[in-house]
Amino acid sequence: MSGPYEGIRIVDLSAMLAGPWATSILGDQGADVIKVEPPGRGDHTRALGNRRGGLSSTFLNINRNKRSITLDLKKPEGRDLLLRIAETADVFVQNFRPGVVERLGVGYGDVATVNPQIVYLSLSGFGEKGPWVRKPVYDPVIQALSGLTTIQAGSDAERPRLVRTVLPDKLSAMAASQAIGAALFRRERTGAGQHVRLSMLDAVLSFLWASDFNAQTWPDAEVSDQAAASFIDLIYRTKDGHMTVAVMSDKEWHGLCTALDREDWLADDRFSTPAARDANVDARLELTQQVLLERTTDEWMERLEACGVPCAPALTRHEVVDHPQVVASDILVETEHHAAGRLRQTRTAARFEGSPATDMNGAPQLGEHCSEILAELGVGAAEMADLYAQGVIGGETDPALTAHRVAAE
Repeated sequence: MSGPYEGIRIVDLSAMLAGPWATSILGDQGADVIKVEPPGRGDHTRALGNRRGGLSSTFLNINRNKRSITLDLKKPEGRDLLLRIAETADVFVQNFRPGVVERLGVGYGDVATVNPQIVYLSLSGFGEKGPWVRKPVYDPVIQALSGLTTIQAGSDAERPRLVRTVLPDKLSAMAASQAIGAALFRRERTGAGQHVRLSMLDAVLSFLWASDFNAQTWPDAEVSDQAAASFIDLIYRTKDGHMTVAVMSDKEWHGLCTALDREDWLADDRFSTPAARDANVDARLELTQQVLLERTTDEWMERLEACGVPCAPALTRHEVVDHPQVVASDILVETEHHAAGRLRQTRTAARFEGSPATDMNGAPQLGEHCSEILAELGVGAAEMADLYAQGVIGGETDPALTAHRVAAE
């Protein structure tokens, strides 16, 4: 792989969404990511719907640029093999509940013993202390506990609402990949590895705080229930669809009034300053909505853009992939996967001019790289066949490993 992380090896013991997403980001940027999965079943996301060639779209999208090896970590031989891989690695990522990796013998202390310079990331739902440490966790649980569902509702009085994407998982992945990069930078300066701990709850609260917990910023202030900022969420209906129009400055407000042929609003004291427009937000948005119903989205886009007003159509997912700006950005790329066929995915979002990430390897089939990775450790054909026979490894899609097993039999 090419990219800024070229030469960095990552052991990915994580499963489901946040952990694999984090390591996929680093794999997209050039790291050699070895995905370690249990034999027979692998990561649960392999079994999700929308499948082709035996692989789900979710697994394909968050496990590309990785190699897969299957190890039974409940067997001493499996644990020992994982530690041998960790000896060759720069980063180790796991998202088991607190205490599990220690029982398996692959906790930070175990890995740091064989590789003191390792950057070891533990990703959990709630952290390592507190009454919820051992509770099972999925994205909606974090959305509810963090206050995100109430924020999404618009006020404390409304029914809480989920954000209709796995935002906590995605935020945790971003935070994890950034933290790994920071720890690697420190190691480059000092030569020292370290244990990095991150919880999904911490990642989401950190993300929300600056913009959505303003009232809670002052610990000695009395805080009332959060009221709705406005009854419209800046998505307006037009004659043939929906769009957003957002104005902040006086210049943009003048542009909006001009585009909507409502210059009379400029003389209205309720809207004469940014503070006045905020104080009368419901009246302002209701008037805007009434006018926007008079024309189509395309007609309004032409008029609003001519007046310098920030605006955009509210697109469906089908429409997004063909929008001229999305096409021009080259964010979407098409590749051929050896099992799943033609894929359309996003490239890595950041573009590194000095170390471009030019390669794109499809997500691995279960155990596809067992023999390749074991050979890099110096494991011979006979030992591989023996490990396979014992159920320590399972090269379900590795023809070389199957050949070793057949030859041994």
